[in-house]
Parts: sequence; structure tokens; C-alpha cells
Amino acid sequence: MKTFLIVIGAIVLLLAGSTLWSKSLQSSDPDIVARSGMHWHPQLEIYVKGEKQEIPQNVGIGAVHSPMHTHDDLPIIHLEYSGVVRNDDIMLGQFFKVWERDMNSFGSNMKMTVNGEESTEFGDYVMRDGDKIELRYE
Repeated sequence: MKTFLIVIGAIVLLLAGSTLWSKSLQSSDPDIVARSGMHWHPQLEIYVKGEKQEIPQNVGIGAVHSPMHTHDDLPIIHLEYSGVVRNDDIMLGQFFKVWERDMNSFGSNMKMTVNGEESTEFGDYVMRDGDKIELRYE
């Protein structure tokens, strides 16, 4: 009986230790933005030769509801994820995939600003809550 209790205790300790170790690895993963979902609202405005382009309402809304989508409150992009969210999930390029639009289809010589600061990340930019993103094509 004593041996049985020691074996059970060792198994419990191993399971608890491996769970804690796994969680510590996850918490140090720089690619994870959120562990239990998010509801963020970056804004995106697109200009072609100075003329503002309209982003359609309900991008990503349909038979399958994408966690990245628009409503009628444009230029807001809704990022409504449950569970673990990674950088790749909320990149600007991902929005264009959901929209089924090529980011370069608006023209050449694109310039991008995020919150007034120039950025060259373009499709790789990881959107954040409250961001004001402008794409300008000449």
C-alpha cells in the first residue's frame, strides 16, 4: 500500500510539474498576443491618389463568421477572437485575405502610416487595439 501511494504521489507531481512547465513555455512565447481571446478595434483607411476608398461593410461576415471582420462602423476592423491569438492572426495582410483583395491591387508606390508614424511592415504589420492605419497609393 505504501509503495502504491508513493507511485500515485509521483505521478501527481509529474503531471503538475509538466503542466506548470508547459504554461511557463507558453507565457514566454513572443508570438502569442492573447491567451483567452480579444476584442480589439484598429482602424484602416485607404487612399488612392488622394481619394479615399471605401472598405465594404460586413467583410468576413457570412455563412462562416471570421473573427476579423467589418460592420457598418467603418473604418473600424473588428478583431474578435476567442482562445489563443497569435501575431499571424492579426496581421494587416490577413485582413486583405479575409476581404479577398490583394493589398497591391490599389496601385503601386504604397506608403503606410500607423498612428501617424511611417511603417514599412505593410501586410506583416501586427494590428493593435486603437491603431489608426493609413495606406496611400500614388
